Amino acid sequence: MMEPWLSIVGLGEDGIDGLSAAAREAIEQADLLAGGARHLKLAAGFGKPVLPWEVPFEASIPKLLAARGRRVTVLASGDPFWFGVGSTLAARLPLREMIVWPAPSTFGWAAARLGWPLEQVTTLGLHARPITMLRPHLRPKARLIVLLRDGAAAAQIAAYLDGLGFGASRLTVLEALGGPRERIRDTRAYDFALSDIAAPVALAIEAQPDAQAVLMPRTSGLPDELFQHDGQLTKREIRAVTLSSLAPRGNELLWDIGAGSGAIGIEWLLADAGNRAIGIEARADRLQVARDNAAALGVPHLDIRHGRAPQALAGLPTPDAVFIGGGGTEPGLFDAVWQALRPGGRLVANAVTLETEALLIALYRQHGGSLLRLGVERADQVGGFTAWRAAMPIVQWSVHK
Repeated sequence: MMEPWLSIVGLGEDGIDGLSAAAREAIEQADLLAGGARHLKLAAGFGKPVLPWEVPFEASIPKLLAARGRRVTVLASGDPFWFGVGSTLAARLPLREMIVWPAPSTFGWAAARLGWPLEQVTTLGLHARPITMLRPHLRPKARLIVLLRDGAAAAQIAAYLDGLGFGASRLTVLEALGGPRERIRDTRAYDFALSDIAAPVALAIEAQPDAQAVLMPRTSGLPDELFQHDGQLTKREIRAVTLSSLAPRGNELLWDIGAGSGAIGIEWLLADAGNRAIGIEARADRLQVARDNAAALGVPHLDIRHGRAPQALAGLPTPDAVFIGGGGTEPGLFDAVWQALRPGGRLVANAVTLETEALLIALYRQHGGSLLRLGVERADQVGGFTAWRAAMPIVQWSVHK
């Protein structure tokens, strides 16, 4: 069995002085030190050859792996497996080839300074991710600790919160925690005017919405008003039933065929942080709308692709669940989906037209499952009175393979 050749050492703001004897020895015995400029500067006194991280970071990985067999030590911030380099490297190397010495994380330092129970706090790393990923976590009294790339990002988040109706949220900017440069300052999102913010920086948020803030519920069936669309939107009530039938369980992949506004894929991703979704949409003009919806609602990783099923399904990873919301009458679509779906996977299809409805009834007879007819009526004004206005009924077929 190959001995570990790669050491990952977590550093705090106290630098080398805060290391254990074993972590310090990993640096002293290394043939090569790798890390960001700030970390390499902390270890400059050891006089070792260095591999500085490039931008983007992914470009550095082949060079690091090329040193396999030598004694290499990677210097990281705090806990390398909490939004850190450790997770990236562990995805490319067997764990037996590395050994890790974590240090206290910035999240731990921040919670200690704030007096917050960390198990009740949402933690996010937004160094290179859109700040809209905050959106699903914003609710009254929510507490978040967010790692940022710089002070400008803190100002951007403050403006973002204010624009969403969370301007009264209390923000705490925490700089260089645990070291001689530590500084902590408080403000409100609507009144943010802090400058000269030094990295590494974390932002603590105590969310406080105003009366006009639009809150995202934690259940399926988000309000239709949260989505941009051209009419191609699975309406709220039908969407709630559809997500219930798809039954997202976490760490699963959904194919959303006929993605339209992206609503089904978005709510699938919101159900669990480990979920993935690939949306297939035949109309090119709808792709950006779906992407914009995903970004605005905090799941920018929704994978929207232009194409027509079943041809567009070739080469996609095996799905755990498939939703067919459009194109159900395309020749060969159901056969292709059924063949691709993993054993135990779920297939849900919605029909509006009589032609697709007839097809779903035939598939129900062939494969079993559940067949529903869903009708929704909403109160609406008719002249000076109120009456029920019916939406087009939906026939839904759901089945486990």
